[in-house]
Amino acid sequence: MWTLVGRGWGCARTLARWATGAALGPAPTFGAAPESWPTCRVYSSAEFKEKLDMSRFPVENIRNFSIVAHVDHGKSTLADRLLELTGTIDKTKNNKQVLDKLQVERERGITVKAQTASLFYNCEGKQYLLNLIDTPGHVDFSYEVSRSLSACQGVLLVVDANEIDLKNADPERVENQIEKVFDIPSDECIKISAKLGTNVESVLQAVIERIPPPKVHRKNPLRALVFDSTFDQYRGVIANVALFDGVVSKGDKIVSAHTQKTYEVNEVGVLNPNEQPTHKLYAGQVGYLIAGMKNVIEAQIGDTLYLHKQPVEPLPGFKSAKPMVFAGMYPVDQSEYNNLKSAIEKLTLNDSSVTVHRDSSLALGAGWRLGFLGLLHMEVFNQRLEQEYNASVILTTPTVPYKAVLSSSKLIKEYREKEITIINPAQFPDKSKVTEYLEPVVLGTIITPDEYTGKIMMLCEARRAVQKNMIFIDQNRVMLKYLFPLNEIVVDFYDSLKSLSSGYASFDYEDAGYQTAELVKMDILLNGNTVEELVTVVHKDKAHSIGKAICERLKDSLPRQLFEIAIQAAIGSKIIARETVKAYRKNVLAKCYGGDITRKMKLLKRQAEGKKKLRKIGNVEVPKDAFIKVLKTRSSK
Repeated sequence: MWTLVGRGWGCARTLARWATGAALGPAPTFGAAPESWPTCRVYSSAEFKEKLDMSRFPVENIRNFSIVAHVDHGKSTLADRLLELTGTIDKTKNNKQVLDKLQVERERGITVKAQTASLFYNCEGKQYLLNLIDTPGHVDFSYEVSRSLSACQGVLLVVDANEIDLKNADPERVENQIEKVFDIPSDECIKISAKLGTNVESVLQAVIERIPPPKVHRKNPLRALVFDSTFDQYRGVIANVALFDGVVSKGDKIVSAHTQKTYEVNEVGVLNPNEQPTHKLYAGQVGYLIAGMKNVIEAQIGDTLYLHKQPVEPLPGFKSAKPMVFAGMYPVDQSEYNNLKSAIEKLTLNDSSVTVHRDSSLALGAGWRLGFLGLLHMEVFNQRLEQEYNASVILTTPTVPYKAVLSSSKLIKEYREKEITIINPAQFPDKSKVTEYLEPVVLGTIITPDEYTGKIMMLCEARRAVQKNMIFIDQNRVMLKYLFPLNEIVVDFYDSLKSLSSGYASFDYEDAGYQTAELVKMDILLNGNTVEELVTVVHKDKAHSIGKAICERLKDSLPRQLFEIAIQAAIGSKIIARETVKAYRKNVLAKCYGGDITRKMKLLKRQAEGKKKLRKIGNVEVPKDAFIKVLKTRSSK
């Protein structure tokens, strides 16, 4: 493993662009630590446990930094070693993913929420305060990374070199890749093994030397940025803040620039990595603040807090997260609606990148339409609902936000805009009402060993992707850039890519706007009645294959009735696929032991007429378990 210690805001911005969706290409080359670094010793945080006086750390002795890397490249492992080296946690064999506090993070082995820890370190007789933020690596959680960088003056970029402590490691090859792609000199990089702790202390020394202290003013009025928050059912909102100016202490009256509400500070402190109360927090420091905020709407990510009667100019805050995937969420039992509503509100406080709109369904009842940054983001949100709030939900098939350009002035006046966004396929407008449809596209970057290039190119072409670039990083690795329709990769593309490449290919994507597409709304009919929950928007060329697959799965999921059930996929009035669920058949001839054939024919005719009548008046209700089965398995394209 290698780390690059970023210098100042310029490097932080460069790495921020990489972290929020650009491809993880090679990063810097990695040499030994410079001999000029001062000798530093471990300074145990235990010495501060009794009574933390944060005034002991002048601004020039503060370093705020983040760890950025691709998913599963060792960020959390490096964070564990840094916590051990600074005495923040005891060194034991059980120190694995210490900052990954959520159950879903430990189960999946990934970081999904940024975590903060204040480290105390002594170097050449000076006491340093190092504020570390461990960030997620998956592109679906890039919003967490961007928010974390706002509180930092530099970053550690971690690049996996196939474990430098293993025999099959090839650091020199990766060094060449890094230098070719990023043009970063090798003497700025440190070769480490976070797993074994090899050379990790050089990282702390480099943080002190290379990352500048924050540019703040403690004599100015308080100006604090809320960059994250959590919810505690007993204490309310716990806001993670970065102080850009001034001082805050218990008992101060503060004002939210967003809501203009006034609060009294109940507690301030630092995360070490658990909450450690302090007397005050000073400009340049990162910590937490509890001020009796009880409503989830009160704690806005990106809000500025200032002292009562000392207003200041609000900080820029953050751009709103742009949802890439939408899905309907409904309680399994409608009696649990209010409990689920409360759980979603609390969880969206911890994950502000999720958008929530109320929705309803004839089959599933009242629910919500939620927007996520990606499929993994959706899965993690659902898993957290189950684990943290014991909520059981039905999640519909994920869709992407489409756009339609309206054709008539009457419609434009009705919708109050010429270009409308559709997040629910059931509301997709008819072709007669629009001049063109638009679908979201992303610029995807795939890095793979060259032996898998042919298979991967065929996979991309099957997903309607357009190749934009192809670069040979070295003799063995290729970087491919494709323009993908988002709908083609949102469900199962990553799994297919990993399967084709034996797990060696990596994939990242970034938003690339919208493009014109031939889209159609496909209805699923049961005996002629539309099932709203299964309506989907598909590309015209793939409508038949997708419609046939849905009908087949629905046929396997629906229980048989006393009458025949026709399952059809339709585009407008045209049926493009059909499956039939055969009816139960009672043997009405069981008591006929011979006799005239006309008697048997009469009985069979009467049975057929009865079934025909049943089919006309009978309603087909899709059981919820059938919905769940169909929605969970609709992944093939």
